[in-house]
Amino acid sequence: MSFLTGARPTGPTGGVNTDKIEMAITELDTITDFFNRMVASCHAKCITPRYTDGELNKGEMVCIDRCVSKYNEVQKKVGEKIQSRGAAAGGGPGPGASGLGF
Repeated sequence: MSFLTGARPTGPTGGVNTDKIEMAITELDTITDFFNRMVASCHAKCITPRYTDGELNKGEMVCIDRCVSKYNEVQKKVGEKIQSRGAAAGGGPGPGASGLGF
């Protein structure tokens, strides 16, 4: 049983559900874009451009932890807002309703 075809084929077609594939691709693109933006932003903010060690120092680690935490919190709030607007418009839960918070 595949998540792309649904629970069970109900008719003779039983093919791949293209709507679910498109939603999965959209969600993956959204998560990838979010991750890339977060990494670039937190890296620029927390890590000096001049590398002196092969490891992060304590201050850089704390800064990265806080930065990533803030990004995740904002993403969660944005996702909740989008879902509430979609539900208020009568559209029900949108593509981000997978429980991932995106």
